[in-house]
Amino acid sequence: MKIQIINGPNLNLLGVREKTIYGDQSFESYLEKLRAAYPQATIAYFQSNKEGELIDKLHKVGFSADGIIINAGAYTHTSIAIADAIAGINTRVIEVHISNVHKRETFRHHSMLAANCVGVIAGFGMNSYRLALEHFLTDKL
Repeated sequence: MKIQIINGPNLNLLGVREKTIYGDQSFESYLEKLRAAYPQATIAYFQSNKEGELIDKLHKVGFSADGIIINAGAYTHTSIAIADAIAGINTRVIEVHISNVHKRETFRHHSMLAANCVGVIAGFGMNSYRLALEHFLTDKL
């Protein structure tokens, strides 16, 4: 099974930025553990701070991957373009967030992407990615 993880702006700073919210582990070190725990999945990873690059990646893998896990960062709350890109592809997408966005600033309570995703997982730290991966591995729809 081919799974694409896409991380948006500022997520390249995981392990360094706002450790009380995001923890002290880099995404790369978490990804190594995730790949080791799920050898039956081929997990590709992409991160960009640029909205257009996230859209281009969705277009590129959105017809060949078996599932996409996206944490669009702040673009979650602002990007109609990313929402449209998700709507325009065939691959199912799960939106994830490390923090519980509903316990944070009110502008983070609304997702522009959620309506075009099969589900949203938030607030479980890095395990939000694992939960999304497990859905794709066990869902038979």
